[in-house]
Amino acid sequence: MKKLIEFFIKYPVGVDTLLIGIFFFGWVSYNALNTTFFPLVESRNITVTAIYPGASPEEMEEGVVNKIEQNLKGLTGVEQYTSTSSENSATISVEVIKGYDTDLVLEDVKNAVESVPSFPTGMEPIRVAKRENLTLAVSMALSGEGVDLVSLKQEARRIERELRLVEGISKISLGGFPDEEIEIALDKSTLRKYNLSLSQIATALRTTNLDITGGTIKGTQEEMLIRSRNKQYDAEALQNIIVYARPSGETLRLKDVGTVRNRWADAPTRAEFNGIPSVEITVNNTDEEDLLQTCEYLRGYVDSYNASTGNMQIDVIRDFSVTLDQRKDLLFENGLLGFFLVLLLLTLFLNWRLAFWVAIGIPVSFAGMFILATQFGITINVISLFGMIVVIGILVDDGIVIAENIYAHFEKGKPLMRAALEGTLEVIPSVVSAVLTTIIAFSSFFFLAGRPGDFFSEMAFIVVATLAVSLVEGLLFLPTHLSHAKLQRDEKMNPVQRIATGALFKFRDRYYAPFLRWSLNNKLITLAFFFAIMLVTFGAIGGGIIRTQFFPFIERDNIDINLDMPAGTNDEVTLKWINHIEDAVWRVNEQYKAEREDGLDVVVAVQKNVGPLTSKARLNVNLLDSETRLTPSFLIQNDIRKAAGEIPGADNLSFGGAQAFGKPISISLVSYDLEALKAAKEILKSKLKSMDALTDVIDNDQKGIREVTLELTDKARYLGLTPGGIMAQVRESFFGAQVQRLQRGEDEVKVWVRLAEKDRKKLWDLEELLITTPQGSVPLRELATYTIERGTVNINHLDGQREFRVETNLASPNGSAPALLAQIQSDILPAIFAQFPSVDARYEGQQKESQKTQDSSKTVMPLILFLIVLTITFTFRSLIQTIVIMLLIPLSMTGVAWGHWLHGMPMSILSFLGVVALIGIIVNDSLVLVSKYNLNVKSGQPVYEAIYNAGLSRFRAIFLTTVTTVAGLAPLILETSFQAQFLIPMAVSIAYGIGFATLLTLVVLPSLMALVNDSRVNLKHFWTGERPTRESVEPAIREMATETYFNELNKAEDHE
Repeated sequence: MKKLIEFFIKYPVGVDTLLIGIFFFGWVSYNALNTTFFPLVESRNITVTAIYPGASPEEMEEGVVNKIEQNLKGLTGVEQYTSTSSENSATISVEVIKGYDTDLVLEDVKNAVESVPSFPTGMEPIRVAKRENLTLAVSMALSGEGVDLVSLKQEARRIERELRLVEGISKISLGGFPDEEIEIALDKSTLRKYNLSLSQIATALRTTNLDITGGTIKGTQEEMLIRSRNKQYDAEALQNIIVYARPSGETLRLKDVGTVRNRWADAPTRAEFNGIPSVEITVNNTDEEDLLQTCEYLRGYVDSYNASTGNMQIDVIRDFSVTLDQRKDLLFENGLLGFFLVLLLLTLFLNWRLAFWVAIGIPVSFAGMFILATQFGITINVISLFGMIVVIGILVDDGIVIAENIYAHFEKGKPLMRAALEGTLEVIPSVVSAVLTTIIAFSSFFFLAGRPGDFFSEMAFIVVATLAVSLVEGLLFLPTHLSHAKLQRDEKMNPVQRIATGALFKFRDRYYAPFLRWSLNNKLITLAFFFAIMLVTFGAIGGGIIRTQFFPFIERDNIDINLDMPAGTNDEVTLKWINHIEDAVWRVNEQYKAEREDGLDVVVAVQKNVGPLTSKARLNVNLLDSETRLTPSFLIQNDIRKAAGEIPGADNLSFGGAQAFGKPISISLVSYDLEALKAAKEILKSKLKSMDALTDVIDNDQKGIREVTLELTDKARYLGLTPGGIMAQVRESFFGAQVQRLQRGEDEVKVWVRLAEKDRKKLWDLEELLITTPQGSVPLRELATYTIERGTVNINHLDGQREFRVETNLASPNGSAPALLAQIQSDILPAIFAQFPSVDARYEGQQKESQKTQDSSKTVMPLILFLIVLTITFTFRSLIQTIVIMLLIPLSMTGVAWGHWLHGMPMSILSFLGVVALIGIIVNDSLVLVSKYNLNVKSGQPVYEAIYNAGLSRFRAIFLTTVTTVAGLAPLILETSFQAQFLIPMAVSIAYGIGFATLLTLVVLPSLMALVNDSRVNLKHFWTGERPTRESVEPAIREMATETYFNELNKAEDHE
């Protein structure tokens, strides 16, 4: 290493050439990086979809889901599987364990499905596919005053075709309208008049509306294809199809027996934007597509479209690039401000040339990181930007240590080049160890399970790569630049520098030095005080004074409101109540608008969706940009909830939106005993609703639609009829018979034959339905009796067991989910389990992800700590000194915890990221002091004096690493923008942690070292009976004796 540093110092042009290359390729690499909202993570979800038209949820569960789930049990690589059985369909979601090849597991799941002996007749082929990773880029609403839905859909299709031609845009979906279909609504009296059945009509249509080939005529000169082209694609053209003809020439056409029309399917899917019917256009990005480029193009397209089109317009509902741009701006603003603050502080306490070359390490390290990022598939996203902000605070620490030590050697009178070489070589072990420990600590995220491991591993790469480049820059580039920096020992300081430097040394000599001396003489009191504070801190965390939360509240610019009415509720009733909530939204907006000086609306737009079931509706409330709004979204959300009030009869009503890692409280009750499960769910839901700290308590057990259950009479059995035969005729009349599927443009249009709506609106119509029997047509009332009761909407399974999930949000974003969950586990669930022994609980949402992370960390963190201990021990060749340094890490949690308390925020996983960064900083400062102590002991100083002098000589370097780290993060901590709230917990952890850790390094560490020396002396005295000197028991002295022996041996060999 010495030869390499010497080479660069001798030939500085080499360093300058490398710098230019790094900056150039760094810029090229930065521009080549793709932008996504979240990091690219391989999909680990497999979906099994089964469609069985007309089947009940129970039929789907028993005939399809149970059979597949039996084969999924014990499948290698499967973490868990969930399923939902609904009317006409079922979906099974399979989660793959991290580290397993999803494609291989996909093949196993396909084999499991294919190995099921049989499925119900009439079911469509089952689809098994890996879920594709898609990121929402922009969602838009196409609307027009007085424009009908058909025209809106046609225009949306045209826009879709235009956008698909654009490179980088491939995933476009339309919503806000049901499927198109052709209905042949038959008149019951007409059918009876002509003695026709629905089956005859359906058969006539299938055999007439055809486009079919009939072979070929092979002539001597050419071959001709025989074809019948009788296929029609529109309702008007189908009306003239002949369904009945007599020998006399009399014909009966479709239009004679019923109404043939184009219509929307019965699903009430509809959308409105600010009260006007609209069609939603949603553009998603794949992993290979660039989010910012997509959004930029779409914004331009919207502006151009609105400028050129009169009767329709496009409004942007959500634009995910806004958040990403805000994070980028936050990074650049705070990074730039932090850079100049670091430069200013180093100039005040060292030298402006030295400060400049230390600070220049920040852009050099980022440029090098961008080069590496392109090679490892890293993207610019909210998490990688988070990593860049994290690393700014710790980036220059190694540079400060090296530069300060070079400056100290220079101040002692050494020539600048010699000072650069020797000053760098002296701190190489401590600097390399410090950076390696930080890299090792952040490497833990590569091995953590759950979504935190997926997300934050990219942030860890950013930190690791940037620190690795900064280490190279600090060891090779920085000494080279400083050796040619034209530093002067007698350089006159300006008044500000003189005051700052004088104040620093005055504080060191007048306050720190005597306090350090007192601490060394009263080390037990000093240590007892700091350890007591640590215990009090952990007690405050356990007691809830300092709150904890897995993932903190993240400010949003929209509020999702979801309403679930009882299944079967008329869509007009559902629409009435969702309109009631929308009115409450606009009333709240008027209140906030009246209170604002600028008079701006806080609610920009409201997107309303009803469907796909008649009982479901949703509002997406778009708020004014958070940086302009200045009112937290949760306050507006609470006011809307209060203004809307209770919705009579609603099954579920929730305010908020999708949260990172799921709901803060999500409890899945599982059992094979359905009755016990339902009762347990009701009790749990009732108890959670009574807790003031929780709100929007919902479950997935929606009340089913009322069902008419038929039971065959003895007459039906006497006539040889079966339930299946009768239900087939009932289904044909009331649900309809799907005759054909026609491809009309981009839409698949189904053709249905069923009774007209007027003939299937009442129970009387069902009773009087004529059923074809061997002895003629008989009314259904003579063949079956019926009962009416509520059925089931969905049947949910978790790992094969019936599941009811109860979820809730926190009433306040400052609430502590872990504390509330602990309260539920201790006060509510035991009584439920005692009453219903067959019921068990599984924890989903944020708790599930938290548990995954904790479980994996039990394996990962001991290994990481072992590697850190190994690294430090290798540097000092002393396990005891390593343990002493490691003790500072839990002690520093005092500053972290009370920093969060001071700012009124809970500790979360984002705080933990700061703690990981803090480990490296603590080790860095500790290594600097302990390395100096070992050198002092080797130079012949008494142990206590060596400790004392090490503290004084390293005071400036430790102080500077602290103030520059805090200064780099201060703009972020003081940032009032809502986007910064996501990052502040991390900044608080580092800033307050390093502030307190500085006191630990300068006071507690010397006291621990002195205590260890006393213990060694006393232990050896006890063991040998002779009292050794303090210096003789130090590892550095024993090491020096070995070094002296080998040096003399080498000299003797050279002499020979």
